Amino acid sequence: MEDSTKPKTENLISTLLKEFTKGIVKENPVLILLLGMCPTLAVTNNAINGFGMGVATLFVLLGSNTVISLIRTLIPKRVRIPCYIVVIASFVTMVDLLMQAYAPTALYEALGIFIPLIVVNCIVLGRAEAFASKNSVIKSIADALGMGCGFILALLILGGLREFLSNGSLFAIQLIPAWKHDFLLMSQAPGAFILLGIILAVINAFNIRKARKKGEGYHPPANLDCRHCNICNIEC
Repeated sequence: MEDSTKPKTENLISTLLKEFTKGIVKENPVLILLLGMCPTLAVTNNAINGFGMGVATLFVLLGSNTVISLIRTLIPKRVRIPCYIVVIASFVTMVDLLMQAYAPTALYEALGIFIPLIVVNCIVLGRAEAFASKNSVIKSIADALGMGCGFILALLILGGLREFLSNGSLFAIQLIPAWKHDFLLMSQAPGAFILLGIILAVINAFNIRKARKKGEGYHPPANLDCRHCNICNIEC
């Protein structure tokens, strides 16, 4: 009996690890899929804000993926998107109230309108349509955790770099005491665009170099572009 169940358990663990890790590296929502650009560029003027936004999105992703996977067979196909939005909005309201009650006031005010706007974040709605509505609860949880952690990682990288380049600090800790004049460009929206572009260029250069070493040409994965997303196929 143990011999027959062991391969199944190992396969399940392997599958869950694959679903989790893909969101961090292979299908990172920001650095690969280029989703959620609005909060990514708007709130990452420092690492603390980026981390706070990432954690809030992770909570909504985890809750909405779980619930949508549980009720996926009960939702009529024609009204699935409105139903998904109601579920997502419920968790966003929970996050907003929890942050208003327990999060530092400065963090809550900095994130501002971008917390309610998680309702229409394409990462959350996209995972609900593309994954949670088609897979089991445990796989949907693994997918949500992976995508959420990947989002946090991307926001931390961008927010940390912007904060350090702006005033020589990280997580509000001054790393370079002699830094006297802030580099204001990095703390503003144009700086976010420029820095994100540089990060994406480095990632693409790394992928191209890796492919050339194998004697291959680099082509972005075809299944990651907009043409393979079903979220716009809403039946009336």
